[in-house]
Amino acid sequence: MVWFYLLSGLFLGWSLGANDAANIFGTAVGTRMIRFRTAAIVATIFVILGAVISGAGATHTLGKLGAVNALAGSFTVALAAALTVTWMTKLKLPVSTSQAIVGAIIGWNLFTGSPTDMNSLSKIISTWVVCPLLTAVFAFFLYKLATKIVIKANVHMLEQDTYNRLGLLLVGAFGAYSLGANNIANVMGVFVPAAPFKDLSFGSLFTLTGTQQLFLLGGIAISVGIFTYSYRVMMTVGNDLFKLTPLAALIVVLAESLVLFLFASKSLEQWLISHGLPALPLVPVSSSQAVVGGVIGIVLAKKGRGINFRLLGKIASGWVTTPIIAGVISFIALFFAQNVFEQKVVDRAKQRQAVMKRIDEENAKVHTIKDAAEFEVREKK
Repeated sequence: MVWFYLLSGLFLGWSLGANDAANIFGTAVGTRMIRFRTAAIVATIFVILGAVISGAGATHTLGKLGAVNALAGSFTVALAAALTVTWMTKLKLPVSTSQAIVGAIIGWNLFTGSPTDMNSLSKIISTWVVCPLLTAVFAFFLYKLATKIVIKANVHMLEQDTYNRLGLLLVGAFGAYSLGANNIANVMGVFVPAAPFKDLSFGSLFTLTGTQQLFLLGGIAISVGIFTYSYRVMMTVGNDLFKLTPLAALIVVLAESLVLFLFASKSLEQWLISHGLPALPLVPVSSSQAVVGGVIGIVLAKKGRGINFRLLGKIASGWVTTPIIAGVISFIALFFAQNVFEQKVVDRAKQRQAVMKRIDEENAKVHTIKDAAEFEVREKK
């Protein structure tokens, strides 16, 4: 029965591969610099590595938004998000899987009466604005810098073409790793609280935790989506929205990859905090929003000429409607799962424990602040 419930997560992974993962090599394939098959193979290898090795960071924040604690509930939530993304993919729109899963989780919260962590929600929603803006800024300055370097180096066009192809492959590999690390939370994050797998030990070599096993399955599902259905969205991003030169395509993927990595790296977050620097929240962000932000950064660097504003508006409307559609589908599907198919979509005992734990955490914070304030008053006296 566990494998049946996981089918919707695998379907969501396939949807992500068909839609969001296409953004990693969309510009390279759209500009004919890399063949689709080569791009798909590289993306497959590195998206799985990123998911298994570094996928835990963003999953934590998504779990705080709403801990879907029963397998039937996880199945229904993932299915609602997958149906939404698949529908948008058929329309050739690079929508956000992150937004779809967030909308579906909120649908679960509303149906089960579970509290929505507003702090986590505000963090996630803020990234829907910050992510494309930050990618646009990176792309703008990276493109300006790269253009100056190319002009100063005076490289022959054939040699430059070789460098661009190699660069697109390397940056695409980094982007696929970052995508797996960041977006695997969207695919399998809702199954983590239900914990369907136990740790798997390979002697003294290494241990594959239950969560990593989920991430491995999700990474494989993403890879299947890349191979079977991603070409359509690649052409939308890499060719229809704005005609990219090979150098611009390289910069878009590099800027996108950096942003995805920033929102997924636990090690980077800890390093920044240890040095007293502000750190970005570890949340699953949209590669679709990032790549569109990167393209806009290139457009601004080229003084705003040549962008398809009609298509851009269509993409933006998809971003607005995606979480709403996913939330509605999730709520309705949960009703049918519970009342028609008589499935347990929420574990009330776990739900009560989670609520009590949250209350204890909030009380602990209040006491800490109160003790600090009292200490400060005593010090002044």
